[in-house]
Amino acid sequence: MVLFLTRTYFPEGTNVKLECEGKLICNTIELPWKRNETKVSCVPEGKYFIRKRYSAKYKWHLELVDVPNRKYILFHPANNAQKELQGCIAPVTKLSGPGLGLMSRKAFTNLKDIVYKALDNKESVEILIQS
Repeated sequence: MVLFLTRTYFPEGTNVKLECEGKLICNTIELPWKRNETKVSCVPEGKYFIRKRYSAKYKWHLELVDVPNRKYILFHPANNAQKELQGCIAPVTKLSGPGLGLMSRKAFTNLKDIVYKALDNKESVEILIQS
């Protein structure tokens, strides 16, 4: 499975359309691009694999693997990139401004269900981040 994450960059945050096979899964929000600086920038454009991950804070969620010079780049719920993200990606149901979105938990659950189904069927899940 290949997911396509297409970004629009703003100084306050990054808005994204996340699609699979030409169908919109959800939108996402991220921090603005700041040269891949840890905890203040979105990740570089490129191709990454996604895996399942568990933590006490986020329970079961998703993680991007092998991001250059970064660790623990997660997909998790958040509605405000500047206040709630440290380089991660937050699925949202609707965009409400640069780096802002609505109903993140609903979008996250939908995305997680799609990706977990593929992973449980032993498919690899790749994400292509582009602008």
